[in-house]
Amino acid sequence: MYRHMPICPQRPVCHNRLYWLFTAPPEEAETKEFRHDLVARIRRQIADGVYETPEKWQAALERLAEELD
Repeated sequence: MYRHMPICPQRPVCHNRLYWLFTAPPEEAETKEFRHDLVARIRRQIADGVYETPEKWQAALERLAEELD
């Protein structure tokens, strides 16, 4: 009987493509930092029930309509 240990691939399964090995991560992800103050403020607003406003919903719907066109 063979005992197989679980493995997690380090990269995509098709190792024959070199761009998976040498492609640098997006610079955008490296420059952005986590904004704890913003997350805390939004969580408070959600808990208080004041985060979602009709104006925010309207703006979101307009952006969605632009994306769909």
